[in-house]
Amino acid sequence: MTGLMQLVISATGETMVMVLASTIFSLLLGLPLGILLCVTGPEDQGGIIPKPTLNNILGRVVNILRSFPFIILMILLFPLSRIIVGTSIGTVATIVPLSIAAAPFVARVIESSIKEVNPGVVQAARAMGSTNSQIIWKVLIPEAMPSLISGVTLTIINLIGYSAMAGAIGGGGLGDLAIRYGYQRFRPDVMFVSVVVILALVEIIQVVGNRLSARLMSRR
Repeated sequence: MTGLMQLVISATGETMVMVLASTIFSLLLGLPLGILLCVTGPEDQGGIIPKPTLNNILGRVVNILRSFPFIILMILLFPLSRIIVGTSIGTVATIVPLSIAAAPFVARVIESSIKEVNPGVVQAARAMGSTNSQIIWKVLIPEAMPSLISGVTLTIINLIGYSAMAGAIGGGGLGDLAIRYGYQRFRPDVMFVSVVVILALVEIIQVVGNRLSARLMSRR
């Protein structure tokens, strides 16, 4: 049992590292993309800098990336992972495809959240002489924050699921533990514990995200 717990603790740590790092990188990639998708859209949909051509191109790129199954995308990105981190397998290497896979989802979440902001708030900011960048960073983002927190929560939960799938091709973490030690070595106890830990992580993230979103909403 002690050996099993050590394996589970180690695998949980790997999963948390993968999810935390890929969440940060996917936000760095997806936040500007999501903002661009929103502000370059039609005026009647919240676009403050309408650019139909750019918006259409960005939308198609995001849709194409979102349509790739994660396992296939991870295999396609093996060369990129090898270039960036020097290897295509393991915990660190998995962060690359996880970040790229989650970025389009983050972009759509941010776009949707910003579009929920009351247009009257934007019009009021315009009337006060605010620039486009001021409207984005001082009006749209703060007003959309409760919805953004909910979206980030969903992103983290998706990344936990992706990280588990990555274990099927040497990604490390709880998914790798469940497959290599549980399935391949006929250890149902290892698989059971791995699944329980994954479910616990998802539940914790969901509860924390809901509370943060509700707290921000109550302050508005």
